[in-house]
Amino acid sequence: MLKRIFDIAVSFVFICTLFLPLYIIIGIAVKFTSQGPVLFRQQRHGKDGQVFTCLKFRTMKMNSEADTLQATDNDRRVTSIGHFLRRTSLDELPQFINVLKGDMSLIGPRPHMLYHTQMYSSLIPDYMQRLSVKPGITGLAQILGCRGETPDVADMARRIRLDLWYIDHRSFRLDLYIFFRTLRDFMRIGR
Repeated sequence: MLKRIFDIAVSFVFICTLFLPLYIIIGIAVKFTSQGPVLFRQQRHGKDGQVFTCLKFRTMKMNSEADTLQATDNDRRVTSIGHFLRRTSLDELPQFINVLKGDMSLIGPRPHMLYHTQMYSSLIPDYMQRLSVKPGITGLAQILGCRGETPDVADMARRIRLDLWYIDHRSFRLDLYIFFRTLRDFMRIGR
């Protein structure tokens, strides 16, 4: 209950103070640098395997591989503004809407593409246990450096081990630590 109240309160504040003004600026930049919608919508697995539509600012040119091929360093699909949005994690801001809707939490394992869930569930033991909680905008794996591209199974396995450790040890205190550490890291990127 406390986690959900925190999710709603923080998301509401972020949407009103940060997301709405940035939506206009980022929206114009996305539209100016490539054709297609401002928001990227992708089906992902949430708690208990429920499928939901995850929102992000679009950082890539429209392409047929968006639901199966993860972005890589120097990916030709990423737009000029997309590189900046990804590096600063500003592309994730629309996920505060997912949090308000109840599909996601502020803190939890990052939601993966449906294709990745299918693929990694057969390669990594206990992978599906990560779906026992709501996915998060940020999580323990992200603050410990496991973000972005996972070029091989070992990279994803390390991320999953951290996700499972979080699930086994989750508490409101741990969520606050991850939240404030994420804020600190975000502020450093902006400098």
